[in-house]
Amino acid sequence: MQPGSANTGPDPRRWKALAVTLVVGFMILLDVTIVAVALPSMQHGLGASPAQVQWVVSGYALTFALSLVLAGRLGDAMGRRRIFLVALAAFVLCSVAAGAAPTIGLLVAARLAQGIAAGFLAPQNSALIQQMFQGTERGRAFGLFGATVGVSSAVGPITGGLILALAGAEQGWRWIFFVNVPIGVAAFTLAARLLPRGRGARRGTLDLAGVVLLGAGVFLLMFPLVQADAGGVRELWWMFPAGALLLAAFVLWERRVAARGHDPLLAPGLITQTRGYAPGAALATVYFIGFSGVWLVFALYFQIGRGFSPLMSGLCVTPFAIGSAGAAIVAGRLVERLGRLLTVLGLVGVVVGLSAAALLLGFASPGVAVWAAIPALLVGGVGSGFVISPNITMTLKEVPVRMAGAAGGALQTGQRLGGAVGTAALPGVYYLVLTSSGDTAEAVTVALGAAVGGVLVALAIAVAEWRRDGRPGPCPPEIAHGHTHAGQG
Repeated sequence: MQPGSANTGPDPRRWKALAVTLVVGFMILLDVTIVAVALPSMQHGLGASPAQVQWVVSGYALTFALSLVLAGRLGDAMGRRRIFLVALAAFVLCSVAAGAAPTIGLLVAARLAQGIAAGFLAPQNSALIQQMFQGTERGRAFGLFGATVGVSSAVGPITGGLILALAGAEQGWRWIFFVNVPIGVAAFTLAARLLPRGRGARRGTLDLAGVVLLGAGVFLLMFPLVQADAGGVRELWWMFPAGALLLAAFVLWERRVAARGHDPLLAPGLITQTRGYAPGAALATVYFIGFSGVWLVFALYFQIGRGFSPLMSGLCVTPFAIGSAGAAIVAGRLVERLGRLLTVLGLVGVVVGLSAAALLLGFASPGVAVWAAIPALLVGGVGSGFVISPNITMTLKEVPVRMAGAAGGALQTGQRLGGAVGTAALPGVYYLVLTSSGDTAEAVTVALGAAVGGVLVALAIAVAEWRRDGRPGPCPPEIAHGHTHAGQG
C-alpha cells in the first residue's frame, strides 16, 4: 500500500525515512563540488594532465545528468526503494574504487560510474517525498530537501578544503571519496528498514527509443560545456544545434508514444497539462546557471586573486550557505500560504545580495571587501533558500504520485544542465575580463553581474507564473493517456 493513502494513513516512519534520503542526497550533491578543490592534489599525485584531471569533476556531472530521467522512470515502474538501495550500494562501491584508484584513468572511470549511481539516487528523493507526504507536510519536507540542494553545493569547497587540511595535500584527495563509505553504509542500513516498500507500477515496456533520444540530446548539449576548459565550446559548437534537434525529436517521439496508448519515458502531459511544471522547470534551469557558476567565480577570486587557501576560500562564502539553509527550512512552512510569491521574493533577495557583493568586491578596498561582503552574501543566501525548495514544491505539486520519479528526474536534469552552463560560462567571463584588464576586482564584478543577469531571467519567469496563479487552469489528476492507477514506491 502507498503510505499516506486513505486506507493506511501517513507512514509513522516518514520523517525518519526522509532524514536518511536527505543525508544521501546531500552526499551525492556534495560530490559535485567537493572534488574541485582537490584537483591540484590529484594531478600531482597521479601525474595527470589538467585536461585529464578535469574529467574527475566534469565526468561525474555528465553521467549524473544523463541518468536522471531514466532513473526516475525506473523508480516509478520498479519501486523507488529498490532503485534507491541498489544505486546507493553502487555509489559506495564506486567511492571505494575512486579513493583507491592507482591511475587517473581508473579514477575517471570510477567517477563516471559514481555519477550514474548518483543520477539513479537523485530523483528517488523527490519522488519519495511526493509519496510519503501530503499537504503542508509535503511543503515542509520539500523545504528540507531544498536546503539540502542549496547547502550541499555551497559547503562543498569548505568540506573539501577541511579534508585536505586534515589528511594532507599529498593523499588527502583520496579521503574525499573514502568519507562516503561509512556514511553510505549507515544510510543503506537505515534505508532498508525505513523506506516504504512497494512493487512499483509495472505498466508496459520501457521506451528505449526515448531513452536514446533524450540521452544523446543531453550528452550533446553538456559535452562541450564539461570540456570548456579544453576549448570544447569553441571546437564542439556544432553539438549544441545537434543536441537541440535530438531533444525536439524526443518531444515528438514522446507525443507519438502517448498517442498510441503506450508508456512514454516522459509523459508530454507533464509539460502541457500539469499546472506549474513547465515554468517551474524553466525557472530551475535558468536559476542554476547563476547559482552553480558563482561558486567557481568566488573560488577563482579568493584562491587565485587573493591567495587564500581552499579552506579559507570556502569559509568566505559560508554566510551564503547559512542563509540558504535557514531560509529553506522556513520556506517549507510558508510555501502553502504564499505560493509562487515566495520564489519571487527569494529571487529579489538573490539579485540584491549578489549585486551588492559584486559591487563591494569590485570597488571596496581589498582589506575590507571580504568582510563588507558578508551581509550581502547572507542576504543572497536567504533569497536562494526561498527559491530552490519552494520552486521544487510548486513545480511538482500537481504531478501524480505515480509519475513523481520521472517528473523529479526531468526537473533535476534541467538543474544539472543549467549548472553545466553556469560552471562553464561564468568562469569564462571571469578569465576573459581578467585577461583583458588584469584586474581581479573588475573580473569578479563582471562575472557576478552575469550571474545576476541569469537570476533576473528566472525572476521574470517567476513573476509571470505568480500573476497566473489566481487564474483557473488545467490540472487533471492523471495526465498521461488514460491510466488511472497510481504507482507505488
